[in-house]
Amino acid sequence: MTTLVEPAESGEVDLRRRPGRWIGHWAPEDPAFWQAVGRRTARRNLIFSIFAEHVGFSVWLLWSIVVVRLDDVGWQLTTSQALWLTALPSGVGALLRLPYTFAVPVFGGRNWTIASALLLVVPCAGLAWAVSHPEFGYLPLMLIAATAGLGGGNFASSMANISFFYPEREKGWALGLNAAGGNIGVAVVQFLVPQVIVLGGGLALARAGLMYVPLAVAAAACAYLFMDNLAEAKADVGPVWSALRHRDTWLMSLLYVGTFGSFIGYSAAFPTLLTSSFGRPDIALGWAFLGAGVGSVCRPLGGRLSDAVGGARVTVGSFALMAAGAYAALWSVEHRHLGVFFAAFMALFVATGIGNGSTYRMISKIFLVKGEDLGGSPETMLAMRRQAAGALGVISAVGAFGGFLVPICYAWAKSTYGGIQPALRFYLGFFVLLLVVTWAAYVRPGSRMARARV
Repeated sequence: MTTLVEPAESGEVDLRRRPGRWIGHWAPEDPAFWQAVGRRTARRNLIFSIFAEHVGFSVWLLWSIVVVRLDDVGWQLTTSQALWLTALPSGVGALLRLPYTFAVPVFGGRNWTIASALLLVVPCAGLAWAVSHPEFGYLPLMLIAATAGLGGGNFASSMANISFFYPEREKGWALGLNAAGGNIGVAVVQFLVPQVIVLGGGLALARAGLMYVPLAVAAAACAYLFMDNLAEAKADVGPVWSALRHRDTWLMSLLYVGTFGSFIGYSAAFPTLLTSSFGRPDIALGWAFLGAGVGSVCRPLGGRLSDAVGGARVTVGSFALMAAGAYAALWSVEHRHLGVFFAAFMALFVATGIGNGSTYRMISKIFLVKGEDLGGSPETMLAMRRQAAGALGVISAVGAFGGFLVPICYAWAKSTYGGIQPALRFYLGFFVLLLVVTWAAYVRPGSRMARARV
């Protein structure tokens, strides 16, 4: 039976740990409440949310590094087939993000973290079985790879949940840390898997999946023991539908395609591109993890910079750096210069990481400004916080489709033109377009959003 925990007479919250526990009073914008009990409770939930999301991201991107070694265990895949295997989990993860966002208010953030972590056992066990059975063919392999998208859905529920715990003044940093802890799972899986599968000699590719089964169970156990549900994040889909009516929700979705979509898409495709474009699987297995690593580390930096100078300004800068990185990558492919190619992608990962943090910070600030424009009453601001949480889920779902489109665009360019140059030219133009959109909507002098330093 669900227990609703009400404020104690002292003004603090009774946080006795009990199964199914809920916190009935949560006021992070109240300085006294935040200092007395809010900060430590929010920090505890953030820590274990990061752990669960980290495991989810790792599972989501397992196939990005596994595909590099599939030919060594009997699979004979073309570059396009390999890129499709990296794209499918991204597409499924994007589709799952919206229902995962709804799951937080329906089941509670703690309860859904437990369930979503346990679901990760399915893709891990499926991968362990599939890589050892090439006789079953490519279609079953694609279907099993698609289940890794369960890990991608975790991000939306985790971010929506944590957004309720923190006050507006600290939300950029908190969401940046939460996201970075998950994002860095991409780097960790791309670093660890090549080491684990060759332990003791030979090649045991099934270990890539099996190694994450106990971690998924541990994430669920930690959520059960240490996390909380917030009654404020009530089971109401109305705020999500309300968020869909705002033009800014769709503009931010487009910007998030350019930041997070690029990050997850490049992370998935980078090892395969190093192998197919330069014939260097050794670099793909040994060094590709650095891209996702620097992008993840830069995400909270983007949130911190946004807290200081405004997310829109930081986002404009990130798109400028992305455009420069895409141009350098295009030059390096045309001139067959591996060093410049690797450096260009590192710049792209840095820019996407910073942009991930800044765009997410923009979302909560945009809805804060909208609430103030509507009068700023406590009821209005609470409604806007709920709409912002709903918008986070929608935007993360739409943005994650970039992770599906990036490898597919590379696969199309490779199969149609024999090289990835057309895809890089498209990305260059896309980043310039997003820079202009961000400036016009949120930075242009004299606009309400610019004055509010969104």
